[in-house]
Amino acid sequence: PPGSCRAFWGWLNAVFNKVDYERIQAVGPDRAASEWLLRCGAVVRYQGSPKWQQDYNGLPTGPLGKYKIEAINATDSCIMYRGFDYLDGLEHVRDIKLEKCMYIQDDCLQRLSETNNLQKSLLQLKIISCGNVTDKGILALHKLINLEYLYLSDLPGIREKETTFHALQQALPKLELELDLE
Repeated sequence: PPGSCRAFWGWLNAVFNKVDYERIQAVGPDRAASEWLLRCGAVVRYQGSPKWQQDYNGLPTGPLGKYKIEAINATDSCIMYRGFDYLDGLEHVRDIKLEKCMYIQDDCLQRLSETNNLQKSLLQLKIISCGNVTDKGILALHKLINLEYLYLSDLPGIREKETTFHALQQALPKLELELDLE
């Protein structure tokens, strides 16, 4: 029937985003987050490595805590709020790109900005073509106190551009804000 395929994929994506706390304990936060991100179609880059890890079966092995996620590119991925607990233990993430992420919404950005480790480590954030993001989500980013660069593009849910961006600049005076919004 019409719509059943979409419902199936929504259900499957929710399964991919279910947090396995025992797995986080067993393999550490960076490995568990890598598994979650790759399962959902994102890619990660580790500290000291120039290449992006995109093959789930090729995830590096080694002693617990050897590989630390430094960058996340979630372009076209199915990451959603439900899985964001995986981000809690990440201490070295400097760069996140959310592009064409259909499940990213204001609550996700709020959760991202409330993650203590990301408040300390995150320097660059790009949000592109995420149709469910509104002014509320962008304003929530004010807690990312070390954020140096924010790129926003193709976000039709942002209605109060001037007010939103002025408030964000006030909260984060060192922030370089680049906009490509109509």
